[in-house]
Amino acid sequence: MQATSYTYDPETRSGSVLLDDGTPMEFDAAAFDAGGLRLLRPGQRVRIETEGEGEARRITLVTLQTF
Repeated sequence: MQATSYTYDPETRSGSVLLDDGTPMEFDAAAFDAGGLRLLRPGQRVRIETEGEGEARRITLVTLQTF
């Protein structure tokens, strides 16, 4: 799934993305670390993986979108 980086805190390695429908979703350090990134800037297109449904849905991976 694709999204757009919205916020990122380099100290906690956590932040949020906006899904293409405008829904915000937060990610934690584990999801950021799983993608192997070193930093993330607002507005960057990212690929995310999620697990769960509804209120229990969470991001498990954040990485840069590649073509």
